[in-house]
Amino acid sequence: MQVILTDKVANLGNLGDVVKVKDGYARNFLIPTGRARRATQANMEAFATQKAELERVAAEKLADSQRRAEKLEGTSVTISQKAGVDGRLFGSITNADIADALQAQGHEVAKSEIRLPEGPFKTLGEYPVVLALHSDITANIKVVVTGLQ
Repeated sequence: MQVILTDKVANLGNLGDVVKVKDGYARNFLIPTGRARRATQANMEAFATQKAELERVAAEKLADSQRRAEKLEGTSVTISQKAGVDGRLFGSITNADIADALQAQGHEVAKSEIRLPEGPFKTLGEYPVVLALHSDITANIKVVVTGLQ
């Protein structure tokens, strides 16, 4: 299916690009989330008139992400949870737990922006975490997992 991208999509293209994607990807993800429209003649003409507005919105999102990244870069967050004597947690620390802890510190972070490539943390320790705030912007933080007494 041919679609017009209304936002930058990682590994696919930039705003205004006409790309061919699998039908399911377009119907189930790109179109419902507002990142693309079907590439019909009517949509192409409508997109041409709205392109300046969409570019302005994309630039605002990028500036907002950069501002958030500057505030978050190098931040350290401590999360306490019950642990056994060998240092293994009863449960795990997920991206939702990290997002809650960052929001408690006053940062705006969604759990979908937190990248844990090796899965949730299951032991005590200090872990580097990457936040993907935008397709081009990332911030590095440190998560310290401590045990409860």
